Amino acid sequence: MDGSLSDVELWRYIYDQVRRLKRVGWIRQDAVRRRRDQVFHVLGKPSDLTVSLIDDVDSRSGTGCLDGGAGGARDLQQPELCATLRLESLAKEIRLDMLTALGEAERYKQLFTEMPDLRLRVEEDYLDARDRSSRLLGHLRAIENTLKTLVVA
Repeated sequence: MDGSLSDVELWRYIYDQVRRLKRVGWIRQDAVRRRRDQVFHVLGKPSDLTVSLIDDVDSRSGTGCLDGGAGGARDLQQPELCATLRLESLAKEIRLDMLTALGEAERYKQLFTEMPDLRLRVEEDYLDARDRSSRLLGHLRAIENTLKTLVVA
């Protein structure tokens, strides 16, 4: 990168990527929880995961908040535009994650119906998927309400 990101923005970006890797099961957090220097263990790539490399997300869309080009100067004059774009992007990601968790919970429910003897083995996974989808729904509602507030202002 050209150094246009602050340390906080870079930390947030890396943290978001680590959370995504953890959520899809590519990495596992160490049993010892640390406030600093947390250790993660890289697992094998999940078989149902499709990966595509993207050079620069912001330049691809042409509407990035941090691209430093002509759009960057315009975004500095309209910080609510930058916030709106970031929130819309976050809402899309959360919506996708929520649908994934809902689909997972739905499939576990179908498995319970079709094969009742599996219930004890996978019930905890079902509850985790259901809880995750509920939390993500709350996140999505908060972001959508914030977007409405920004649009009205």
